[in-house]
Amino acid sequence: MREECRAQHPDWWNAPVPAFGDPLARIAIIGLAPGRQGANRTGRPFTGDYAGDLLFATLARHGLAEGSYDARPDDGLVLRDVIIINSVKCLPPQNKPEPAEIHNCRPFLADGVAALPNARTFIALGQIAHQSAVKILGGKLPKARFAHLAEHRMPDGRILIDSYHCSRYNQNTRRLTAQMFDAVFARAVEVATAPD
Repeated sequence: MREECRAQHPDWWNAPVPAFGDPLARIAIIGLAPGRQGANRTGRPFTGDYAGDLLFATLARHGLAEGSYDARPDDGLVLRDVIIINSVKCLPPQNKPEPAEIHNCRPFLADGVAALPNARTFIALGQIAHQSAVKILGGKLPKARFAHLAEHRMPDGRILIDSYHCSRYNQNTRRLTAQMFDAVFARAVEVATAPD
């Protein structure tokens, strides 16, 4: 898929997408994979696609983003106390990661999480991100079932909060509303800022 995009759109990013946000963040968002028209084009997670509109507006409402999101990596948007990493690093075929790709990318996700010394609260956007997050955080999938706003305590005390992905499909079908998404981030901020 990336090779096809490189041929059709040589001016796009078309490469693994790095994390975006505060490396000292207490909250880490684990997304699915770069979207074709979004991060694969712009090189910044959730930038340039429909999902980013809701995500960055929600982050701003909770004091986790400063500046204006203008769907461009040079828009000046800055994330505060939050960082976005993906469970799959590159654009997957038909925007749906295959099991082997998810498995092969898990070490990159583990490295990304290991590089976040202050992250104690994680938000998984969707079931694939949830499964990868549980595995790299040391949890057990049968005990940590995915559900919107479900909260899972990992063996080392870190907290994983689940959310439906903020995709256009989930928003259009109202599987995920702005209020539901807001509740996830309100809880994440509450957990992240609670005294130990």
